[in-house]
Amino acid sequence: MIAASPGNGEAGMQWAAITGVIATVSVFAIAQGLSYPLLSFILQRQGVSPAMIGLSAAMTPIGFIVSSPLIPALARRFGAGRTALTCAALSAVVLALIGWTQNVYLWFPLRFLIGVVTNPLYVLSEVWVIALAPPARRGRIMGIYSTIISAGFAAGPLCLLAVGTLGWPPFLVGIGAFVLCGICLASVLPRLPKVDEAGHQVSVLGFVPLAWLLLFAVIVAAGFEQGALALLPVYGTHYGIAEARMSALLTVMIAGNIAMQVPLGLLAERLTARFVRLVCISVTALGCALLPFLIETPLIWPMIFIWGAVSYGIYTMSIIELGERFTGSTLVAGNAAFSLMWGVGGIAVPPVAGSVMDVLGAGGLPLTLGLLCLALAVASVAGREKA
Repeated sequence: MIAASPGNGEAGMQWAAITGVIATVSVFAIAQGLSYPLLSFILQRQGVSPAMIGLSAAMTPIGFIVSSPLIPALARRFGAGRTALTCAALSAVVLALIGWTQNVYLWFPLRFLIGVVTNPLYVLSEVWVIALAPPARRGRIMGIYSTIISAGFAAGPLCLLAVGTLGWPPFLVGIGAFVLCGICLASVLPRLPKVDEAGHQVSVLGFVPLAWLLLFAVIVAAGFEQGALALLPVYGTHYGIAEARMSALLTVMIAGNIAMQVPLGLLAERLTARFVRLVCISVTALGCALLPFLIETPLIWPMIFIWGAVSYGIYTMSIIELGERFTGSTLVAGNAAFSLMWGVGGIAVPPVAGSVMDVLGAGGLPLTLGLLCLALAVASVAGREKA
């Protein structure tokens, strides 16, 4: 099981630990958010084809998928704190190697490795936040956590406006962020929950039958986010919408994601995370149905804001429910399984949606995403899981 570290001022220490872990994850998100566009810009300047750039970018989520099943065993063998600190240091080293090589072919294994070494840091940090959050306030804390993660990823590209994309400066910002991430984590490590190595241990695959519905929800949330971000600009061109307007719409969608996770978390504290997740799924599906009718009207702006909020809210509610239902090694396995399914959804759904668009035209995007949400809604109503 997971237990808080003993000591005087336990409540204050608990909040200090939560703050420290969230600070760690925010710095991690900035570093990750910076690296994706930076490497794409560099490859574009080198004349690399868009298809090759896309394949290169896919190496990182593949690294997430491959490393996820290993995280519970690593945490048990070396300790969660030591594993996370090592991964922070290795992330800085791998990013430095990427900056040093500047070669598209060498970047394939290096970008795979950065996915492998950053994933345990992210997963274990999420485990600590869930375990530390008081049950009565878990909704708002996980809402804050989701907000900061999203804001950090969004802030990463903004760093490039300050330092540019040429030479070592942007890489040094990313390397420094990973180092700072390790420092933040080390400062609160004595206050963090410990993963008890005794008792029944659960693997990532062993966790699947315990919470298949939550994992399906993660696939849908990831697939929706990645599919929308990748293909909404393509969808807009069908209606003759300018790139600047579509970029603005995507920005509003991300803003909804960032702004509304805390209110959704507070709602989950009152109405249960499971119910709010079903509402988020239903409203997301409704947005898919309304998109073709609103895309050319002013109503698209509030609609896309709400769409961004509730689509990511599916993931936030799933994380809250995960913390309500599981503890200890099962919670670690569950978070690792979430990371695995996020990678699966992010890699699988955009190509499927794109293929449907090739066959049916622009309407294939809302159709694919809407059917995915509808399947999750039906499973949520009909499905039953073992607590």
